[in-house]
Amino acid sequence: MSAFWSRREAKDPVETPENAKRLHVRFVGRVQGVGFRWTALMVARELSLTGWVRNEPDGSVLAEIQGEPSHVGAFFSHMLEEMGGRHASFVVDERDDVPVVWGEADFEVRR
Repeated sequence: MSAFWSRREAKDPVETPENAKRLHVRFVGRVQGVGFRWTALMVARELSLTGWVRNEPDGSVLAEIQGEPSHVGAFFSHMLEEMGGRHASFVVDERDDVPVVWGEADFEVRR
């Protein structure tokens, strides 16, 4: 892991927008060992999204992504752009709307 990722500071807390949307997403493919979670963290923070991302024992990655609906949608295209130059390939295997977590202030990588 590069020094950039290990020292990355959280942005200012994000307020939950009134029209917030939250998705529970399962990514499959080559998504572990390629910086996927740390890229998700960077992209989410750039888009002022909250939620979390974590590796699963089966090799997939789960995430919950919350924020302005247009920013939630943009998350996926930004991930494709950022991960395109790496040895990663992924698809969204599951994508479900879930209840908004009011007051959540940041996006985090969970272990």
